[in-house]
Amino acid sequence: MSHPTRNIRLTVSYDGSNYVGWQIQPNGVTVQEILQQALRDLTSEETKVIAAGRTDSGVHALGQVANFQTACTIPAEKFASALQSRLPDDIIVRRSDEVPARFHATYSAVRKCYRYLIHNRETGLPFLRNYCWRFANRLDLDRMREAAIHIVGTHDFRCFETQFPNKATSVRTVEHLSLTTKPMWDIWSAFNFETRQSEVAGSDEFLCLEISADGFLYNMVRAITGTLVDVGRGRFAPDDVGHMIDDGDRSLAGPTAPPQGLYLVSVDYDLNNLRPKDS
Repeated sequence: MSHPTRNIRLTVSYDGSNYVGWQIQPNGVTVQEILQQALRDLTSEETKVIAAGRTDSGVHALGQVANFQTACTIPAEKFASALQSRLPDDIIVRRSDEVPARFHATYSAVRKCYRYLIHNRETGLPFLRNYCWRFANRLDLDRMREAAIHIVGTHDFRCFETQFPNKATSVRTVEHLSLTTKPMWDIWSAFNFETRQSEVAGSDEFLCLEISADGFLYNMVRAITGTLVDVGRGRFAPDDVGHMIDDGDRSLAGPTAPPQGLYLVSVDYDLNNLRPKDS
């Protein structure tokens, strides 16, 4: 007897260093491919896993959300542990649950949050090279924060979109954008714990950009980061960012920041109001 189809949601964390992104493609191994292989082994079904965001090569996720259809009778909350035994150590299923049939990880999302990490230090550390952008020149945080004000709100963000147009519309609403500094975690610092008072690690060598919006264009977060870095290094004035948005010309904005500093932090949904929307 066949079982009814169920819709299972996964919350996934992964280190993107060894993958050419989320989406299956011919030029390398992807996170989607590995997850689908694990599901095939578990359920004996050919299943497509849909993600909230198609992260690029080298980009990481703390809270990627995905869903898939299955007739498997495994309890929803058990999929996480059952899949984990079939996955490599750099992909972790943090949670699994059952959601309504209309839930779509991409189109049902109402908010996404990304984080970009910059190691603002002249010399880097080799074991951090895949997890942040080391930028040697000192950045002016006050200028960057002043520029960031122009980005918050509802705008046509085509100046921060690679290969425009990629969507039906490039209008998005950025709800929050913050720039904060963080110290080096003690274990990674080059000093003896017993003598740490005499050798103080930099207290603000990591610059953390956090941004949330109702959706993002292709490479939008990395383009915003690259532009704000150019403001912080003095190439642009803070008010120039507002003019870039008004002009809508990608060539006027800053470069696309490297992928390894980018993390998909979380994706929010309203399960009581699952109206599909453009991501």
